[in-house]
Amino acid sequence: MSTPRSNLGQAPRSPRRRRRARALPQDGPGCGWMATLPPPPPARRLAGEVRADCAVLGAGFTGLAVARRLATAAPELTVALVDAQRAGDGASGRSSGFLVALAHFIARMEFAASQKYVALSRAGIGALRALVAERGIDCAWDERGWIHAAAGEAAAGELPRLRAWLDRLGEPYEPLDARALAAITGSGFYRTGLRLPGSVLVQPAALARGLAAALPDNVTLYEESPIRGLVRLPGAGWRLEAPHGSIVAGRLFVAANGYAPALGILADRVLPLLTFGALTRRLTDGEQRRLWGEREWGLLAEDAMGSSVRRTRDQRILIRNTVRYDPAFAVPPSALAGARANHARAFLARFPGLAGVDVEHTWSGVMGTSPNRGHSFGEIERDLFAAAGYTGAGIAMGTTAGTLLAELALGIGSPGLDDMLALPAPARLPPRPFLDWGARWKVARMNAAAGPAL
Repeated sequence: MSTPRSNLGQAPRSPRRRRRARALPQDGPGCGWMATLPPPPPARRLAGEVRADCAVLGAGFTGLAVARRLATAAPELTVALVDAQRAGDGASGRSSGFLVALAHFIARMEFAASQKYVALSRAGIGALRALVAERGIDCAWDERGWIHAAAGEAAAGELPRLRAWLDRLGEPYEPLDARALAAITGSGFYRTGLRLPGSVLVQPAALARGLAAALPDNVTLYEESPIRGLVRLPGAGWRLEAPHGSIVAGRLFVAANGYAPALGILADRVLPLLTFGALTRRLTDGEQRRLWGEREWGLLAEDAMGSSVRRTRDQRILIRNTVRYDPAFAVPPSALAGARANHARAFLARFPGLAGVDVEHTWSGVMGTSPNRGHSFGEIERDLFAAAGYTGAGIAMGTTAGTLLAELALGIGSPGLDDMLALPAPARLPPRPFLDWGARWKVARMNAAAGPAL
């Protein structure tokens, strides 16, 4: 029996010769994580025809891991890594910075699959930990442990299920009542929660940029070079077409996550959703004293569509909530203003004593997911490899998936690769326009369900 090359079952009926991007990233410059970093050095843009053994499309956590593993496992290969923006400036640098290995959506898997998922995520965290230490990447790496917390009664009723799963795994956790949560967060908003010792928080844009700066010498990074078309060449190989240049490569690795469907990749498997984050201005010394609690922490809400919240190392408050579906990835000013209002409302509900603190940065980012929260992985056509659909947990799992995707292409087998291929596949999505109608209806219900727990 041959080794499976994908977790998606049979390959497509007939490989497409040409794919044109039907939408391009429109992420604005407002991401607070990036705005608080020093400006990066000038970008190398794709110009003319470049030839490489392997092309990697997308320089987020998955694409960086693909390129790094290809280059280190096979130093004779030339690798071209290309992104429409700066490395990490897409969804990777716009996340909330939680390195997720333990979460409710994983606990809902069949138990053996959840064990595999946890182990694979932790492999990614371990790889990142080693790179951060080896390369001296300044990304506010914090392992004190972040929190799952519930504000509403329904969410509080879900926490025992998470505890039961953690008990079955043998995972440690610290139960927190309302008083203990207030002592950590400085907020009386939450009624119960769990702290997961050793779970990791980072400044995601700083981590992504640090990883990009530490790529091996046989990887060439092209930034600010949006790929508008993918062409399968006669015989073998691919051409990636950008406005002012192209890449010709024998193998193509698509690591665009939620943007993959815009290129005709995994369009029946990956649902792109826009999510929104915000950072306040830096708290003054007096505001920090009024807030009390711990000086650095992170919290994921158990409440339906509840806000993710962080107090960052540089003393800002992060709020993340609100979801939007738009297959063109458009974020009109009205949508950004609506998200900003939601962020401000959530902030004041949790920290009424900080009413004078303004939201300084508001941004959007694209998350890839599926109806059953399965993720896509493998060789989906001959010499076309892809990984996507991490449901907001892509720092850890994306790093593992990128590493193993490279090993799959190079023929490097391992128990980890076997486990990745055995994880639940994403459910198929309906065709458009039915997908658009259903996704907009579902997103409207999700946002409405948040209510006071937003």
